[in-house]
Amino acid sequence: MSAVLKPAPEAVHCPAGAPDDVLGAPVLALLTDLHRRFEPRRQSLLAAREARQARFDAGELPDFRADTRAIRESEWRVAPLPAALQDRRVEITGPVDPKMVINALNSGANCYMADFEDSTAPTWPNLIAGQRALRDAVAGTLTFEGAGGKRYALRPEAERAVLIVRPRGWHLDEKHVLIDGVRLSGALFDAAVFAFHNGKALAARDRGPYLYLPKLQSMEEAQLWDEVLAALEKALGLAAGTIKVTVLIETLPAAFEMDEILYALRSRVAGLNCGRWDYIFSYIKTFRRHRDRVLPERGQVTMTQPFLRAYSELLIQTCHRRGAHAMGGMAAQIPIAGDAAANEEAMARVRADKLREVTAGHDGTWVAHPALIPLARAIFDERMPTPHQQHVGREDVLVGRDELIAPPLGSIGRKGFENNVEVCVRYLAAWLSGNGCVPIHGMMEDAATAEIARAQLWQWLHHADAPGSEPLCLDDGTPVDFVLFEAVLLGLPSRLARERPPGLDRVPEAIGVLERLTRADVLADFLTLPAYERID
Repeated sequence: MSAVLKPAPEAVHCPAGAPDDVLGAPVLALLTDLHRRFEPRRQSLLAAREARQARFDAGELPDFRADTRAIRESEWRVAPLPAALQDRRVEITGPVDPKMVINALNSGANCYMADFEDSTAPTWPNLIAGQRALRDAVAGTLTFEGAGGKRYALRPEAERAVLIVRPRGWHLDEKHVLIDGVRLSGALFDAAVFAFHNGKALAARDRGPYLYLPKLQSMEEAQLWDEVLAALEKALGLAAGTIKVTVLIETLPAAFEMDEILYALRSRVAGLNCGRWDYIFSYIKTFRRHRDRVLPERGQVTMTQPFLRAYSELLIQTCHRRGAHAMGGMAAQIPIAGDAAANEEAMARVRADKLREVTAGHDGTWVAHPALIPLARAIFDERMPTPHQQHVGREDVLVGRDELIAPPLGSIGRKGFENNVEVCVRYLAAWLSGNGCVPIHGMMEDAATAEIARAQLWQWLHHADAPGSEPLCLDDGTPVDFVLFEAVLLGLPSRLARERPPGLDRVPEAIGVLERLTRADVLADFLTLPAYERID
């Protein structure tokens, strides 16, 4: 049931009992104004995404834009970076529940990305609790009592990580808030509510507000964010350019517009980030109809693959030319208790990845678990004694269209196929139960990694017997087909019942959702769109 809340009784609808401390009348008035001003543009940009994808489906290849050549070829730089964002060598990411917020801010990382996008299942209770936790964290009053009475509290601010909030992307709605009968943008909800409650306090301490912007696909989408944030600054009495942003380059189209995205946000952008997992997912989605660009199993699609190395090095070159940070990607590994050999193997992969990043010229990196912070920091401290390495221009990098879209070589193993099915089911079951960040087989899986697994299954199965191409088979010769897919699905419920993972009661529902998405004639844009309609 929905209740009608002030200030616009005929216009704004939220769930009954929406808390006034988070969504009081002034907040709703701000959201109403932003929605009415910017929702038509958002819808137009989402339609432009669909039109461009239709061209890709018809055979067109992504490329650099001719109409923005002057931006790429002219000399300009972004605004100077604030002191709090000068040194970002290790950042930790995670959801916005109170315990995670405290542990991440206390973790010893330089920055904490509080994530409403990929690692938070956007149930109404999760969103409200997350906004309340961030508000109390900024005020320094956040505490949490865990199992057995263990109490968690924040360290002094000087010892805490810098807070950066990732709102949801432009493609996601907030179904719990209707304005004029239309769903509010999830991006607007997350960013505006956070800025309303914390903007002035953070600005007064030169600590923000700072945002990570996800899933952008074009310069125009960046321009929309710039206008929204300018409107927020004006409404909240903040100086122009106070809200600083870092943009995740996690879609293939955005890789061709990195200069343009920086330019659109040049008064407030602090850097770009290699959102590698979503980027791999976007590569699959962009080329969903291209049989010659089918990817091997996820474990073989590493940053040493030519198309990913090209993307990383172009991002470094572009950012450093423009005076912005080039942030590295996520180490999704987590410590493996009880198996020293497996744990050391996982940590060796993390060390190699972080060494590759700092050597290439990245200014910082991401980890998913606090235990990885000392490892990543040691590598960056040794190779990057300065706060960043924007002086590394990477003039040697020569990346064109063909390098950015080069298909990687590799194979599909039985274990890789089965792991994709299992990750999808386990993650989706947990997500439907309200948990958006799940440890599975030594990896911290979130929506981005689940999307890769789901999209790969669709890609493999729908291109398995494409006319004029060799049939797709596992490396042991087994055909990749729906018989194999169904056999793997059939064996999951009993095994998961023994292991009792998070969301066990939602496993049958998760299997049904995955099966429908995988059998569909068209690859769905996002797993979370149909799944969102199944949560409260």
